[in-house]
Amino acid sequence: MKIIVPMAGIGSRLRPHTLTIPKPLTIIAGKSIVQRLVEDIAGVVNQEIEEIAFIIGPAAKGFPADTEEKLVAIAKELGAKGAVYVQEEALGTAHAIHCAKESLSGPCVVAFADTLFKADFTLDAEADGAIWVKQVDDPSAFGVVKMSDGYITDFVEKPKEFVSDLAIIGIYYFKNGDKLSEEIQYLIDNDIRPSGEFQLTEVLETLKQQGAKFIPGKVDVWMDCGKKDPTVDTNKQVLGFEQEAGNNLVDSSVVLENSQIVEPCYIGKNVVLKNSKVGPYVSLGENSVVENSEIQNSLIQTNVQISNARLENAMIGNHAKYNQNYTSVSIGDYTELV
Repeated sequence: MKIIVPMAGIGSRLRPHTLTIPKPLTIIAGKSIVQRLVEDIAGVVNQEIEEIAFIIGPAAKGFPADTEEKLVAIAKELGAKGAVYVQEEALGTAHAIHCAKESLSGPCVVAFADTLFKADFTLDAEADGAIWVKQVDDPSAFGVVKMSDGYITDFVEKPKEFVSDLAIIGIYYFKNGDKLSEEIQYLIDNDIRPSGEFQLTEVLETLKQQGAKFIPGKVDVWMDCGKKDPTVDTNKQVLGFEQEAGNNLVDSSVVLENSQIVEPCYIGKNVVLKNSKVGPYVSLGENSVVENSEIQNSLIQTNVQISNARLENAMIGNHAKYNQNYTSVSIGDYTELV
């Protein structure tokens, strides 16, 4: 089994946090979004992962020089080979996948690094593919699928009138990666892009017309990491799942001086808390110092200095300094409010 992870987007909706770090590398409860994503997929498919291929954007779009090293390390932790490809120009979802054509063979999962999920799902060996979906209240904002006799019959992009409430979350399984690559190549060779870009939905429709049978992979929880508030909420949900699993995410090196940690929280290495109350639902990265503050339901990265603060629903980047009375803030890396 191979996992293909397109992650070349610039993450503009999550700015300022994505001005210095790509969204999929944003840390939530001690792990990057993309690491949590591939770990979740590996757990769901319950098969040995041979290779994980990541498609990133060029350095000019904010991808740091050590991005490839970090991604290969994530694959290695799962016992898989890591491969990194670059999509130099944003030409659509199918084009992004095509950038990893050298890795597209055999059974594979394609997962766009915009979301996290929880699911209890077993792949059907008889199906040609699976598309993970989640029932939503407002399907007009999503691509959705129509069903009949347990199989997917149609793909509808952002329907103006109700046709289905099963939204596509951006995770797909293909039994034959070579066939997927072949159909994407056909799109590109014949310049088939009705929306201006080469889209995966065009490939799915072609495969269906050729007789491929797709089944839905239903998820129990779908966590969005697109904007600040949903990302903070995703952090809250992940911490809740970690607590249910019995995982302790507070590092033993944390220094407490007249301070309290209210679980669940992730507190990284070498964090110092002075006269403060942190939690519940707070992720606080390593080498940070918090003084005279109360923080809850917030996502805070590494090497941060916070003092005299009352924070809730906040998101703070790496190396930031914060000494204010605001609560629901969103400040990026190296920002100083003192």
